[in-house]
Amino acid sequence: MGNSAKGHTLWFIPDGYIPPQSSGSLTSHESICVLNCSEEEAKLQITVYFEDQPPLEKLEASVSARRTFHIRTSLLEQDGRRIPAGVPYAMEVESNIPVIVQYSRLDATQAENALMSVMGYPAR
Repeated sequence: MGNSAKGHTLWFIPDGYIPPQSSGSLTSHESICVLNCSEEEAKLQITVYFEDQPPLEKLEASVSARRTFHIRTSLLEQDGRRIPAGVPYAMEVESNIPVIVQYSRLDATQAENALMSVMGYPAR
């Protein structure tokens, strides 16, 4: 299998939620973790879906060839809109080339921090 065949071009992350409060020195946050095994740059478009408001559509990001990149969801922005803390959301991640997508959440709302990480759902 060549490097260009590793991964998928369309991924879904159905459970997003940025905890609104943190305790201690760490800040609660979430990241889309993308691995690009290809010899070319991956160009991503991220759409963020909400329960009660229009989506943030086609937010752009890129991952250099043969690199990984962690995209903080709290930093995604479109026309001054960001993902608000304390609001459930979901994401669609499209790439021009196959990549691997994982999703991680650091919940620092209490002294005993929790880290959750799951693979995104690849669509064919």
